[in-house]
Amino acid sequence: MSAVRAERDEVSAVRAEGDAVAAGQKARTTPRVVTGVVVRTRRGGFSLRVQGRALAVTVVLGALLVLVMGIALTTGDFELSVGEVLQALFGNGSGAADFIVNTLRMPRLLTAVCVGAALAVSGAILQSLTGNALGSPDIIGFTNGSATGALVVIVVLNGSMTQIALGALVGGLATAGAVSLLMVGRGLQGFRLIVVGIGVSALLLAANSYLITRASWQEALEAQAWLIGSLGNRLWIHANTIGLAVVVLVPLALLLARRLSMVEMGDGIATALGVSVTRTRAALLVISVALAAFATAVAGPIVFIALAAPQLARRLTRSSAPALVPSALMGALLLALSDLVVQRLFAPALLPVGTATGTIGGLYLIWLLITESRKSRA
Repeated sequence: MSAVRAERDEVSAVRAEGDAVAAGQKARTTPRVVTGVVVRTRRGGFSLRVQGRALAVTVVLGALLVLVMGIALTTGDFELSVGEVLQALFGNGSGAADFIVNTLRMPRLLTAVCVGAALAVSGAILQSLTGNALGSPDIIGFTNGSATGALVVIVVLNGSMTQIALGALVGGLATAGAVSLLMVGRGLQGFRLIVVGIGVSALLLAANSYLITRASWQEALEAQAWLIGSLGNRLWIHANTIGLAVVVLVPLALLLARRLSMVEMGDGIATALGVSVTRTRAALLVISVALAAFATAVAGPIVFIALAAPQLARRLTRSSAPALVPSALMGALLLALSDLVVQRLFAPALLPVGTATGTIGGLYLIWLLITESRKSRA
């Protein structure tokens, strides 16, 4: 009887394997619906598929961002007209308008826009690589690693802005390396990465608290305020630092966006399409960590933006591929709008923008966890 049962089990296993293979072949042979218009050069050396909805969302987000920037530059304790702001930007404004626009408001605004774009693109890349909605530098711990590197420079070395940026970059890359070592042989997909990242993030938070206890009273206050995430007192050196990082790293991410969409299909399909999965994943991971590190260096660990902006952009565009440009605009819009709200609604109190994004982000994270839990039960 045992031999008969064994034979039946073997036959059932073979049939199940055959059904799985047949289902996989059927799924792979099912054609994907491709929408949009393909734009090609005359010789066909370059082609680009443009989706109408994604283009419309990008235009709307860009227009909203310009509107928020205009409100931020014209309103405040000293209200200015649009003409006065434009004259100040082109060097023809009065002394007061020039100081308000070019010294106080514009550096802070550009820092907010670039930091929001950098965090959003970083989050979009990580969510695409991990195939998980929770895959963002906030959750996985890359932001806290960058904060640790920056705090070492601030508290121990008393470094300059350039040294703080380099320290944040080293801290973020070291954290990414540690998480990758803990995930050796398991890939970057699934909730395992999220759990490992949360553990690493907790260790880094403890390290950051220890660094603050070793600092002087004044340094501890400054470091604690910086850890909340703030755009106050940001100068042109901050705007130039994050602006240069965005100008260099975001185009590199866009160049790898097509490979990123192929990696989303699975390692086997991407390899069959001629994509070096290991190199592509490593390059994109470095770009993501670098964007988060530079953003953290100039503004502190600002949460929520990297988590929510890519998902909101993808929901609006309904794109199957990573929407990096809409994500960047969405991140810039969210952070600029959040900073504008905390400046205008809570004036004259100097409320850090990290408190606003953290509050909204906590509510969004709760909603996301409930949604994902319902999907897993279905």
